[in-house]
Amino acid sequence: MLAQVMAAIVNWCWHHCRLVVLLSLLATVALGAFAATHLGLDTDEGKMLSSDLPFRKAEKAFDKAFPQNADTLVAVIDAGTSAQADDAVNRLAARLASRTDLFRSVRRPPEDVFFRKNGLLYLSTASLTDLSDRLIQAQPMLGGLARDPSLRGMLASIDLALEGVTHGQMTINDLAPMLEQLDGPAAQIAEGGLASPLAWQSLFGDAAAHDRPRRFLLTQPILQYDDLVAGSKASAAIRDAARDLGLTPETGVQIHLTGSVALADANFATVATGVEISAPLSLVAVTFLLFFAVRSLKVVGAILVSLMVGLVATGAFAAATVGTLNPISVAFAVMFVGIAVDFAIQFVIRYRDERYRLDDNTEAAIIATAHDMAGPLSLATVATAIGFLSFLPTAYTGVSQLGLIAGGGMIIALLVDFTVLPALLGLLRTPAETEPVGLPLARADNWLARHAVGVVSVAGLLAVTGALLLPFLPMDFNPLHLQDPKDEAVSIFLDLARDPDNGSYAVDILAPSREAAETLGKKFDPLPEVARVMSIDSFIPDQQDDKLAILVDLAALLGPTLNPPTILAAPRPDDLVKALTESAIKLETAAGKDARATGLATHLRRVAAAGPAAVLALQDSLTSGLTDQLTTLRQMLSPKPIAFADLPADLLREWLTQDGRARLQVAPKDDMEDRAAMLHFVKTVRAIAPNAVGLPVAVEQSGTVVIDAFTQAGLSALGAIAVLLGLMLRRWLDAILVVLPLVMGALYTVIGLKILGIPLNFANIIALPLLLGIGVAFNIYYVVNWRQGVNAPLQSPTTRAVLFSALTTGSAFGSLAVSPHLGTASMGLLLFLSLGLSVLTTFIVMPALFNLLNRKRS
Repeated sequence: MLAQVMAAIVNWCWHHCRLVVLLSLLATVALGAFAATHLGLDTDEGKMLSSDLPFRKAEKAFDKAFPQNADTLVAVIDAGTSAQADDAVNRLAARLASRTDLFRSVRRPPEDVFFRKNGLLYLSTASLTDLSDRLIQAQPMLGGLARDPSLRGMLASIDLALEGVTHGQMTINDLAPMLEQLDGPAAQIAEGGLASPLAWQSLFGDAAAHDRPRRFLLTQPILQYDDLVAGSKASAAIRDAARDLGLTPETGVQIHLTGSVALADANFATVATGVEISAPLSLVAVTFLLFFAVRSLKVVGAILVSLMVGLVATGAFAAATVGTLNPISVAFAVMFVGIAVDFAIQFVIRYRDERYRLDDNTEAAIIATAHDMAGPLSLATVATAIGFLSFLPTAYTGVSQLGLIAGGGMIIALLVDFTVLPALLGLLRTPAETEPVGLPLARADNWLARHAVGVVSVAGLLAVTGALLLPFLPMDFNPLHLQDPKDEAVSIFLDLARDPDNGSYAVDILAPSREAAETLGKKFDPLPEVARVMSIDSFIPDQQDDKLAILVDLAALLGPTLNPPTILAAPRPDDLVKALTESAIKLETAAGKDARATGLATHLRRVAAAGPAAVLALQDSLTSGLTDQLTTLRQMLSPKPIAFADLPADLLREWLTQDGRARLQVAPKDDMEDRAAMLHFVKTVRAIAPNAVGLPVAVEQSGTVVIDAFTQAGLSALGAIAVLLGLMLRRWLDAILVVLPLVMGALYTVIGLKILGIPLNFANIIALPLLLGIGVAFNIYYVVNWRQGVNAPLQSPTTRAVLFSALTTGSAFGSLAVSPHLGTASMGLLLFLSLGLSVLTTFIVMPALFNLLNRKRS
């Protein structure tokens, strides 16, 4: 019945080809206009998984409690000195705060300023005592620099230290760190280059070691999720503001962007770049292979037009059913083309074969094609649609939406192939077929018939091997590993992640109260997997009485030294030349033949001889951060006791909610780039606090959800397809013959992934629904042929159609492997590998199985 209906439709479209083509083009324009105006894009990655998942609910609860930490775009500011970094971050913050059209908030991390002001109280008593001793030893130098914060004052301090060397009070080795620090800039300027600013904190030790010339500016941009790069306007605004303010590498300031927004933007931007590269390659490869499949440019044109009509109609279907595409469902176009091109090739090659057998009677050939292909293509369409629709009930929302669109697209592809494609073939009137359409593979058919038992045995052993390797299949669901590590947002994030104090991989826990957070924190403190535990009480130093006593004594001793009654006026260039020359002489005299001292002396002489410009450049390099560092040291030496009531309001907002709930942060000790270490850390944390959130938890839980979704969908799809085939083909053996090679091909893919070391990830796992659809279709064609008595399957036109369909789809997806986006590239590799193994299974295992079954029947 179905065959007669389809044949009648195709016959009508063939005789009314002009009208059908015209109506289909008009419908395409209308559907395209509807899709363009009703189909949107939402790049919010948070919507990829169901919001009803426990860890997603915990994320939403934490973001609601501390909304200032969600969707951040972080500007990382590096400068030559702390003073320069402070100036840069403050100016940039003031400029961006006025852009309320682009930013919801702009702020500096409150912990940053607080710790730099009170940092000495957070040292251990032993470390603070050691620091106190070092500062007392450096008192003469500090006094000289405080009185004369210039190159002249610095050289005077060196001269004073050299007097100690001359009188045996110290050795030249004691001055080695200072000499090496000074010699770097002096050597650069002596060679006519630019000198890097002196890192004064390295001279003062732990007194300012935490005060590196790096600052952070946290912004919350207003995201445009209808744009592929949702935070692009905010990022551009930050870069423009930095350029307008003169915060550029030329002035010694570098600004890099990272954070969740920058990482997402970089991800989608790289994907778009990859599409720009792979799309032309894919189009050329598909067109080239289609020509060799059908041997006619007119037929190639007919297939491409029918694909375009079906793709536009599928886009309109997506607009009507989902309205907004997510970053995964945008791949519906790839899914549609990958399978629709197979349907079209199957139809056209069968048409060519009928024309050859019927002596170019085109009308009879097109009716015979419709009659013969109605069953296989309809069955393949329904089975493939079931495979896609099986993702609807899963928690992986992104793929669930893709399954709905792709499932509907399969029905559309079938309708197009039995209406538009026959009309185009009738309109174009392609040349007659003068040669058989099948492939000359008689020897291969005969070999498989003779060695059927061995082939099936080896295939079975390989399938068992794949099943055994399945639990060890490499997986990596860290989204950072899908991106180019050289990208700014990624490289800066990875750089920050190397320091546990930055909390890049830390997890957060929302406790019901401050006391509960403190109690919970004590459970994490002794764990070997934990590097640091922080709560609001972490900002109240312990042993304050002992530390304050040390600082009071130190301030009493160094206070007059750091606060001289008068500060000398800035020296003139000729004064500096004189000081340089005198210091060079003293270095040579006091140090003898010490290479460090004589090298510095040589460079000081060359700078003095180079003239005032070089001398002032050296002074600027050596003293640009000195005044700020002395000010920081003065502040550190005058701390006050810190109680909970003394904590600033902005700091409290970072760790406590208005209703009394508290934030607890747990930082990992191990390298979170190691997946095993990350999984162990997450398991350990969630065993104590199931509501923990953060990047490690999101990575581990998302991976679990994705694997569960694909397992659930895959098993349900295979079961549903098997039942469908059993009912439609009315023989369960035929249903098993369709499903079994599909499973075997999947297991062979597991072996390939293991050998090549390609892990499953968020990107390439999307290939599995497509492979399920294509594999089912290929196997159905072969089983239907076998039912119809085809005993030499490799010589049939079906094999030619399957081969070129696989080559076309494989080349289209293989072009993705050249994408700069690592996730897209891995998807291309997985598709190419698994498609190749699936086709080989169809070409080798299925004919061998057919031969064994034929022997049994005989």
